[in-house]
Amino acid sequence: MPKPFRSIVPRRPPSRRARKSWRAPLSLAMLVNAGAIGYHLSEGWDWGDCYWMVLITLSTLGFSDGDTQTLSASGRVVTTLLILGGLVVVQISIQAVLGLSESGYFRRLRERRFRSWLSTMHNHVILCGYGRIGREIAEQLARENVPLLVVEMDAERREAAEERGLAVLMADATLDETLLDAGIHRCRALVAALPNNASNLYVVLSARGMAPNCRLIARSDSEEAERKLRLAGADQVVSPYVSGGRTMAATALRPLAVTFMDLLAGSGCEVEEFLLSSDPADLGSLNGASLAELQLGSRSGALVLAIVPPQPAANDVQRQYRGSQYSQQRPELLANPGSDTRLAPGQMLVVMGSQEQLDLFTRLLGTALKSVDVMST
Repeated sequence: MPKPFRSIVPRRPPSRRARKSWRAPLSLAMLVNAGAIGYHLSEGWDWGDCYWMVLITLSTLGFSDGDTQTLSASGRVVTTLLILGGLVVVQISIQAVLGLSESGYFRRLRERRFRSWLSTMHNHVILCGYGRIGREIAEQLARENVPLLVVEMDAERREAAEERGLAVLMADATLDETLLDAGIHRCRALVAALPNNASNLYVVLSARGMAPNCRLIARSDSEEAERKLRLAGADQVVSPYVSGGRTMAATALRPLAVTFMDLLAGSGCEVEEFLLSSDPADLGSLNGASLAELQLGSRSGALVLAIVPPQPAANDVQRQYRGSQYSQQRPELLANPGSDTRLAPGQMLVVMGSQEQLDLFTRLLGTALKSVDVMST
């Protein structure tokens, strides 16, 4: 997991007070050098003794035997001027440093460092919202060692995420500027888990408009909200209530099947989604070939669990919208595909195997592969 950083807020131009605060340290540096030059000219000391004399004079540590030499009349004048100047400049410098802290200068400095680090994030997941659902999502991603950035406005939730060692961007996730700062063009997926449907809809609309190829997952509380989120461009919409009810019902009927993914967690096996390119030219000889002809399973050792047909294009999805009615059509999953099943552009292969087997499976697909996503186990 990345090292935790403090949250950031929208940029503000530096205040005049913050800019003027640097004049006092500059005056202090000029006083120190002027005093050292005065001792060097009046007493003829080397620079080390000169600066040491300036230091013990300005810091009011006092003089002890062996620290200084006998001062001449001009040296006493330099010391007197140095003390008088120090009374003014040192006090002003201390007040200036305190002023920088009060004006938020050091906080903005940390923010700039955070933004600089944020621009280096790639292939991460953007999690909008760190409520109860967001925390569970973060825990699952942490187990998979997936880079995660949390976007949250609530101060308490921000602190809770930071205590978990998560990177937090304190900003409004519904704004385009926030998604750009979060790296919407460099992330592997965005999860909209905000408390209300309207906010999640805004996030999906903004993200889809800026990053057409980004994978978007959204939370919904009703079937109507799910239809609208899919129309806005969400690749997957999850209702915690519906999913929870289905899981509880399935557990009562088929407990082993429900806990299958949990059993895989400690077995060394993983399940990954291999999305094929939608361009037939990228598939080459794989286009139209059957699983029996390709022998992907026997050559890699991985098992093809299912094949998902190509997803409908965004324009096709929008055509399904007619007035207030929305026909939700999802592609059917082909589980346990037979040896005569043929590959086609845009298909998604759900494959299970060890990491070595999955790596070999990836190499066998070659240029036909568009992306690989790990399914949480």
